[in-house]
Amino acid sequence: MPVFNMEVPLPDVRSDGVEIVKKDCQESETHENKKVERGLLDSPWRKVDWTEESREVLVRSITSYKPSCESVPEARVLLLGPVGAGKSSFISSVHSVFSGSVTNRAMVGTSSTSFTHKLQSFPIRGGESGDQPTALVLCDAMGLGEGEMTGLTLHDVLAVIKGHAPEGHKFDPEQPVRAETVGYVKKPSAKERMHCVAFVVDATKIDSYSKNTGSTFRQLREHISDLGVHQVALLTHVDQVCQETALDVTKVYRSRLLQHTMEKAGALLGMSLSYIVPVRNYSSELAVDEHSDTLLLCAVKHILTYVELHLQDILELKAS
Repeated sequence: MPVFNMEVPLPDVRSDGVEIVKKDCQESETHENKKVERGLLDSPWRKVDWTEESREVLVRSITSYKPSCESVPEARVLLLGPVGAGKSSFISSVHSVFSGSVTNRAMVGTSSTSFTHKLQSFPIRGGESGDQPTALVLCDAMGLGEGEMTGLTLHDVLAVIKGHAPEGHKFDPEQPVRAETVGYVKKPSAKERMHCVAFVVDATKIDSYSKNTGSTFRQLREHISDLGVHQVALLTHVDQVCQETALDVTKVYRSRLLQHTMEKAGALLGMSLSYIVPVRNYSSELAVDEHSDTLLLCAVKHILTYVELHLQDILELKAS
């Protein structure tokens, strides 16, 4: 049975299992019982500057960012992922980076059902006082479920991306977003649409996601791509997969296990590795640290790169 209910399509839409638990990076097994190569790489396979100076450069770059399209004052980014993948935690963690203290800006749940049921937009604020508006808005929605009636439907995902779903809309699989929906945006402008989609995947569950989940991601990517919106992916809970990274997040790109996990995330999503970045969300911490900040900031910078690609597409379309 397909995951998505397409009984009310939008008018212009075309028609792997042992869970990885916290382990030392020295050894792990896949569901195929094949050993993953042990240890850390001699050098990182991606370069990251972990200095405080680099962190500050990233903060200033994101705080001063302005979308290249004048009709779009803010970059709106939709986070999509299975229940418990860490969407809301990522939003809160990014907010924590800029505020300088760990806060739960987006409400975070721990159950197996989606804690978020409404469409919520979270403007990211920065500056020395932490209250200066930036041009980045992270948007949270209901988690993707394992069945037609247990999570966000394809129809509603596309309605959100296209700007039809109003802020605060409460999702209900039995009541899809349509013209009769209270607050429905009939003719959304470019600034009301989503300018990038970030898929969020839990590294600890990469081997236990069902085939339906993989099909869901691919179906989503196909339809979102049809709308001309670029997509990236965030791999969360990397510190729970690799103990070396839990002790020192700067080893994230030296971990053979995490490199392998990211490759499997790419296979799950049907996405090139270049689109995928690891993050370490704040969860039990009471204070931020510069290295976790840097990884989060690199993820935001990665997202904004693809926002700009979409905005350039808009400008080129207007010019033609």
